[in-house]
Amino acid sequence: MEIPILATVKSSSSKPRRARRWPWAVLVIFFAAAAVWWAYGDTIRGTAKVGTAYAARVGCSCNFVAGRSLDDCAKDKLAGMELISLSRDAEAKSVTATMALIASDTASYREGYGCVLEDQTP
Repeated sequence: MEIPILATVKSSSSKPRRARRWPWAVLVIFFAAAAVWWAYGDTIRGTAKVGTAYAARVGCSCNFVAGRSLDDCAKDKLAGMELISLSRDAEAKSVTATMALIASDTASYREGYGCVLEDQTP
């Protein structure tokens, strides 16, 4: 007696294989970003610190010395400073420039001196 050969459905193995690739892709991207931050982190933080200090002082002078609105002062930012946001404290007569999670600086208006950066030494 002959044993019949059963027909089987061939499953597509590409879906499970793709499903297993995405965690590795996420890990590779994470470690690549970490390597870039490790290699260039000081440069990025330094550049961000200079940018926020400049934006805070210019924004403060524009707002409290020239009397323009903070939205109008935001137009004075240089190219490449799009990630820096400005906020105003009218009571303290200060403007804070922030680059999220990287750097922040505050400039205050002082009568007779104009706008000066606040000392943030540790």
